[in-house]
Amino acid sequence: MSHSVSAQNPVTVVITCAIQPAKLDVARGALQAVIAQVMAQEPACRSIRVHESPEAPHRWLIVEQWASQDDFTGPHMQQPHMQAFMQEAKSFLDGEADFGFWRETFAA
Repeated sequence: MSHSVSAQNPVTVVITCAIQPAKLDVARGALQAVIAQVMAQEPACRSIRVHESPEAPHRWLIVEQWASQDDFTGPHMQQPHMQAFMQEAKSFLDGEADFGFWRETFAA
């Protein structure tokens, strides 16, 4: 069985964003719900971790592991649950989310 290109090119997606402070609970609930759907329905997603800044809890860092960048930017972003989440996020994000794509070089 041959490996697909995507299986050989895992990517770490790093998302930074700010949440409107008054809407932190709404944002947490929406993110937890969509993460549960992604993990249940999208095998290309290997993990999602959400971090909050200790000094500024409205600043979030989301680290996702995907089989490939194409899996994230293509099928994942077209999923109905992601389309709905992106619309909902407009109500609690403070500005735009920043997306970065990273490849692991080495690990200790």
